[in-house]
Amino acid sequence: MSSVLTDLFPHPIVQAPMAGGVSVPQLAAAVSDAGGLGFLAAGYKTADGMYQEIKQLRGLTSRPFGVNLFLPQPETADPAAVDVYAHQLAGEASWYETELGDPESCGDDGYDAKLAVLLDNPVPVVSFHFGVPAREVIDSLHRVGTLAFVTATTAEEARAVERAGADVVIAQGVEAGGHQGTHRDVPETDGSGIGLLSLVAQVRESVGIPVVAAGGIMRGGQIAAVCAAGASAAQLGTAFVAAHESGAHALHKQALTNPLFARTELTRAFTGRPARALVNRFLREHGPYAPAAYPEVHHLTAPLRKAAAKAGDAQGLALWAGQGHRMARELPAGQLVEVLVAELAAARTALSAGGAR
Repeated sequence: MSSVLTDLFPHPIVQAPMAGGVSVPQLAAAVSDAGGLGFLAAGYKTADGMYQEIKQLRGLTSRPFGVNLFLPQPETADPAAVDVYAHQLAGEASWYETELGDPESCGDDGYDAKLAVLLDNPVPVVSFHFGVPAREVIDSLHRVGTLAFVTATTAEEARAVERAGADVVIAQGVEAGGHQGTHRDVPETDGSGIGLLSLVAQVRESVGIPVVAAGGIMRGGQIAAVCAAGASAAQLGTAFVAAHESGAHALHKQALTNPLFARTELTRAFTGRPARALVNRFLREHGPYAPAAYPEVHHLTAPLRKAAAKAGDAQGLALWAGQGHRMARELPAGQLVEVLVAELAAARTALSAGGAR
C-alpha cells in the first residue's frame, strides 16, 4: 500500500460507507480495530446525527476511520416527470398504507453543515460521492489534518479528483452495489459503466495519487487482483452488509444469498440515480419508468421502503448489492477482515510461487 494509507490502516481493506443505516459505528469500529479502515456514512443524516455517530465511534475505537459525504446535486430534475412517477407509485402507497414522501425535502443533504462539523471536529478521512468537492474544501480539510478520498468511475473523473487536490481516488467499477458515484448524472450513459479491473488499470495510468478499488469485491483473492492491477487497497461494501455488526435490515442480509434474488441491476427506481440492487418486485415494476431525479425520488419513495421493512416485505426494499452478493459471509466484521487478510496472503503466495517457476 501507499504510505499515505499504511499510516492509517495496516491491511488494504476499506469498509465502504453505506448510507441508509448499514454503516453504523459498531461496524466501522470492528473493521478499524481489525486493521482495516471503517467508515461512517453521513448521507441522509442531519449534521447533528452525523456528529453523534462520530462521538459514538470514537468511544468504540481509537483507530483511524472515515466519514462519507454526498455532494449536493444540480437541480436538473423535471418536476413533471417526478409528478408522473408519484402517480405511478400511488398504488404502492395504498398497499403499504402510507403516504409518499416530499420530493423537495433537503436537496443538499445538509452538506455545508456537515462540513462545518468535520472542520470543527476533524476525523482522519473524509470521502466524497457524486462529484468532486471544491479545491478550497479539500484544502480546508488538509489544514485540520484530514485526508480526502473521492470516488471516480472513469479515468477522466479520476484526473478531476487529482486536480482538486484529493489524497486518494476510489475507482468504482460498474459491479459495485448501491449508488454509482458518477460526477454527472447522464441518463444516456446508464448501464455503460466500466468493469473494475479495466477501470483500475486506466486510472492507475492517469493519476499519480493512490487508487482504492471498489466494485464486487468479496474475497481476498480479488483484493490481490486489484492490487496487482495497480490499486493500493480495496473497498468492500456488500461483503460487510451481512456482517454481524452491520445495521442492514435482516431481510437485506438474508436476500444476499437467497436464491429468490438471483441477480442485480442498476436502477433509478428507488432514488432517481443509478444504483445497483437485487432485482425484486419494486425494481421490476418501477425501474423502467423511474425518472432521472435525485434526490427527489429518494425522498418520494423513502416512506414506502420504511413501510415495506416494517411489513417484512423484501419485495419493496432497496436491496443494495454488488454483483458478488452470492459470496456474502455472515461473520463478525473483525473476523471477516481476518479471513480476507488470510485469503489475500494465500493469493499473493500463489502468485509468487507461479512467477518463480
